[in-house]
Amino acid sequence: MEIRRTDKPLTQVEADWLIVPVIESAELTGPLTLLDQALSGTLTRLKSLGDLTGKLASTVMLRGVVGIGAPRLLFVGLGTAQEISTARIDKALMTATRAIADKPNTKVAILVPTDPLGAVSTVGFIASAAASGQIGSLGQDLFRTERSRHPFTSLTLITANTPEAEAAIELGRIMGQAINLTRDLVNRPPQEITPLGFAKRAEAVAQEFGLRFEMLDQTRLQQEHMGSLLAVAQGSPQPPCMVIVEHNGGGPNGPRLALVGKGVTFDSGGLSLKPTDGMLTMKCDMAGAATVLGAMTAIARLNLPVNVVGYMGLVENMIGGNAFKLGDILTARNGVTIEVLNTDAEGRLVLADVLSYAVDAGVDRIVDLATLTGACVVALGEDVSGAFTNDQRWCDTLLAAAKTTGEDVWQLPMWDSYEDLIKGDIGDIKNTGGRWGGAITAARFLQHFVGKKPWVHLDIAGPAFASSNKPHREAGATGHMVKTLVELARRFGV
Repeated sequence: MEIRRTDKPLTQVEADWLIVPVIESAELTGPLTLLDQALSGTLTRLKSLGDLTGKLASTVMLRGVVGIGAPRLLFVGLGTAQEISTARIDKALMTATRAIADKPNTKVAILVPTDPLGAVSTVGFIASAAASGQIGSLGQDLFRTERSRHPFTSLTLITANTPEAEAAIELGRIMGQAINLTRDLVNRPPQEITPLGFAKRAEAVAQEFGLRFEMLDQTRLQQEHMGSLLAVAQGSPQPPCMVIVEHNGGGPNGPRLALVGKGVTFDSGGLSLKPTDGMLTMKCDMAGAATVLGAMTAIARLNLPVNVVGYMGLVENMIGGNAFKLGDILTARNGVTIEVLNTDAEGRLVLADVLSYAVDAGVDRIVDLATLTGACVVALGEDVSGAFTNDQRWCDTLLAAAKTTGEDVWQLPMWDSYEDLIKGDIGDIKNTGGRWGGAITAARFLQHFVGKKPWVHLDIAGPAFASSNKPHREAGATGHMVKTLVELARRFGV
């Protein structure tokens, strides 16, 4: 998609659709006054009729418009000026772009408001618009003959000609493409995105964007004594691997941030077999790894002055004569012995060895991401990630980054009393603590593999994969937390 800027009057911009943001209860000023005059008072009439309210994500469409360069108009509400935030702008613009992406070869223009936007800067709006145009026009129907969404041919942002505007367009372009990479990896079928299939995509994007790439194959994993990860892969004919991508923007002596992603490319549940309904969307169980890869491409393309390493543990959890069993005792890379009580609690077994590897590689701080537990979805719903930590200052930094980017994260406790629930009877720890507090006991399990490194675990089981369409969001993969990881890396480099 071509994304460009123009400072022409909005009435002269030629496009198939012109998107015009409207602030709730605001008077018609500036470009909106010009548009109202060109349309013989249409905006004034719509406001007087109560149709053009400006309420958040409300839309009004006009087709067959004459007198201006665009034959179709879409007005989208931003809500009140006092309540405008990055999350609200994203919601409004995603609603608008998704609403008009039903036909191919569409040229779209978006007016960048000249009125104040609360806590959001003009360049912030521009970046959000550039990203939303790419994300909102791409659906999950990758293999349908007749698609419901079609990427725009071009996106023109109507705003002043400034270096800051051009930089914001580039930022939005990069972030939109990073999020779409994550979405594409998660949405593709599991026979394509196997562990090695994911690794091939990772190698290609690493080469394209200047990331150092390394893959540890099954032999290397065995040499690294990754008994926990390897056990999960035993039942599948698809060999496991671990992918490492590295951005060195902070100098040879600078601190290193590790982003660790769970990459179970399909999760049958193993011998603790999932029912059909629970297995239908399990191609998404590698969303943590896909999120890490998407974020790493953006970090490299933005050339952030920081050292960041992405670690992705990639396995398939299947049944078979060689599948790991309930009652097995696994020895993880760091020597911790694990009592297997449920083969469907496999993501933590994969992350255990990858986290241990990152610690021994000498990273300074860690964030891991995983579609880890249904318990977190029960606790927080489908739109919020759970955060768990052993270092409150590091967690506060991540929470601040998430607030800046408009992605919802909520911290849950990590009290010592939860440790009793995973204490092993035969091994050191159990791989499940039972029904109660499941998201927390999973995090307590992972804490055994991070040593004393400042660490945050993000359970993205709810928001990483949407169960249904909403006006502002496509069903399927969402790319949730890509923006937060990039913002966190930016802050890590300061």
